[in-house]
Amino acid sequence: MSPHPKAELHLHVEGTLEPAMALRLAARNGVTLRHRDVEALSAAYDFRDLQSFLDLYYECMAVLRTAADFEELLAAYLVRAAADGVTRAEVFFDPQAHTSRDVPLAVVMQGLLAAIDGQEAVSVGLIPCFVRHLPASDALASLQDLEPWADLLLGVGLDSTELGHPPSEFAEVFALARSWGLHTVAHAGEEGPPAYVWEALDVLGVERVDHGIRCIEDDALVRRLAADGVPLTVCPLSNVRLRCVADLAAHPLPRLLDAGVVVALASDDPAYFGGYVGATYDAVQVAYGWSEADLGRLAAMSLGAAFTG
Repeated sequence: MSPHPKAELHLHVEGTLEPAMALRLAARNGVTLRHRDVEALSAAYDFRDLQSFLDLYYECMAVLRTAADFEELLAAYLVRAAADGVTRAEVFFDPQAHTSRDVPLAVVMQGLLAAIDGQEAVSVGLIPCFVRHLPASDALASLQDLEPWADLLLGVGLDSTELGHPPSEFAEVFALARSWGLHTVAHAGEEGPPAYVWEALDVLGVERVDHGIRCIEDDALVRRLAADGVPLTVCPLSNVRLRCVADLAAHPLPRLLDAGVVVALASDDPAYFGGYVGATYDAVQVAYGWSEADLGRLAAMSLGAAFTG
């Protein structure tokens, strides 16, 4: 495991819901899942593509009902993150995925903030992400609902089903967030084309691109990212598990680094994709024959790509 201090900048707190915890919270909250034991639920974590993952992801999310649930979820991640050398975590959460289940936003925020206050090992920033399979008007309403907590948020993001939902649909939402002084990031170029990365940059004005790996198909875009120093938060284990790439050997990560693109390695939804950020560093070291010094440079790059902390 890489011992180097690092930042994790692409982490969905809902994606840290391990099968055992999901089943424990389901029992506590009277929620019935299709898969009734750890072995069956773990076996379901075998995905064909992004959508097949999202289907199970949202199903399991139903177990999160109370502030205590959200506190337990984030607290467990932060323990794992600290063990992996994470000193800064800029954590995503999906407000709409909870309010649409009649879980009040105040409950979500209470739990997440309690987890942050309950530890000192990791500096944490919260980034609510808007789900692009719902209309932009819903995202705008969600952002407006977050206004009482605006001073406690680091930024805003955009995630969920990418294909057919270009970033430009959310221009008004991101303009409002920027007017509040919030940082902006967005998932783009995971399954979607390089054009989505251009839109994220030029229409949403994002400061970091989450995933962004399909930029490798557009030389001008790679040059733009490198010249402007726009970081990509790259999640190699996720990309393999969701079949965005065949395997790590086919992953564009080494080419992106060679081209001068700033990259921050991260784990995305580690409970679902087979490894937290320490395992991600280990996997790329093995795949590419990188040295500990190489990993140290990657870790330093991740810290440099963080917004604060």
